[in-house]
Amino acid sequence: MFDIERWQEIFDTLSKNKLRTFLTGLSVASGIFILVVLLGFSSGIQNGVSDQFSNDAKGEISVWTRSTTKEYKGLNPGRYIQLKQEDYNRINQLYGDYLEYKSSNYMIWRAQTNYLKEGGNYRAYGVLPDYQFIKNSDIGSGRFINFSDIENETKVAVIGNQIKLDLFKNEDPINKDIKINDINFKVIGVFYDPGGEQAESQIFMPLTTAQKAFNGIDRINNLSFTVKMSDDIDASTQLTTFVASGIEGELKQMHTVAPDDPGAIRIQNSLEQFRRYYSLISIIKAIFWFVGIGTIIAGIVGVGNIMLIIVKERTKEIGIRKALGALPMSIVGMIMQEAIYVTMFSGLFGLIFGLALLEIVGPLIETDYIKHPQVDFNTALITVFVLVIAGALAGFIPAYRAAKIKPIEALRDE
Repeated sequence: MFDIERWQEIFDTLSKNKLRTFLTGLSVASGIFILVVLLGFSSGIQNGVSDQFSNDAKGEISVWTRSTTKEYKGLNPGRYIQLKQEDYNRINQLYGDYLEYKSSNYMIWRAQTNYLKEGGNYRAYGVLPDYQFIKNSDIGSGRFINFSDIENETKVAVIGNQIKLDLFKNEDPINKDIKINDINFKVIGVFYDPGGEQAESQIFMPLTTAQKAFNGIDRINNLSFTVKMSDDIDASTQLTTFVASGIEGELKQMHTVAPDDPGAIRIQNSLEQFRRYYSLISIIKAIFWFVGIGTIIAGIVGVGNIMLIIVKERTKEIGIRKALGALPMSIVGMIMQEAIYVTMFSGLFGLIFGLALLEIVGPLIETDYIKHPQVDFNTALITVFVLVIAGALAGFIPAYRAAKIKPIEALRDE
């Protein structure tokens, strides 16, 4: 039941020492403010990491090779492992049921590309049609490579939007001819990539065309796969790990590489990286909670000390109340209500100020790994719950001491 007299009494008590009440409330508000800002930035880090991984398929497995580092079956270390199309075919045969998209790739690292008087060096890739989906590339105009291009070894190319801007300016590049290392290719599409300017400074062409035009024969530089994902991230991680380990083992066997050679066959599992980043974010968030709660505890201690002082100042008044029949629980309720009020009012002010700051500053913060720092409704609700608990803890010990005051001793107090 709402007791207006008790609230008047609380306001009267707090107003007797405004500076003390203000400084105490400020410590609580600062604690909540710091907690909200820290949690907002941890959310921003999570958003940034998620955005970075959304640039490519989360279940992507990339395979590339280097030189062997260990002697194995009489073969000396230092052998360069050259992937070939038969490697891709073998992996596809063994693990095709688990794979969603797949491509073998042949790279031309510095492809001199010209259109009329404009030119530049770009990275060109001979790929299969699935590569568009592996890299989440969006076609802005035209089309991507198809299987007809692969079968017919057509000299066509899909260029990134940055290359379009560099070479064609405002001109439509579709069906225009460009020279790549002095070989004519017809532009059939322009793609956009969430990875930005660097990712859009690439050229894609049919794998068979690249191998034939640039003396690749049946050689490939790397393999790209995506695993069929499920809603269960743990199950998806186990599946990608299983497939990645199987691919590594099979390639090592095919190329006579020691099973424990870490350098010859290299596998990158993007989902495993994704999970490691998220584990790191969870640790960061836990540290932020620890720091924020620690700051709040400092404020609670301040409130508790103030309430102890108030109880000491009101010892005679409490004794008179008890002498007139006031129950210990009513004394406890009075002191705890006052502590909860101070904590809640100050804490809500810090919460609102922190949320307002994130709302204003958040959209202005755009880095690779921090995007849209904010606090969701559930976190704000948890923070309010923390405030209530904090206020109760701050008032309990002073309230308990007040309830133990004996009327006769209180009346003697000076």
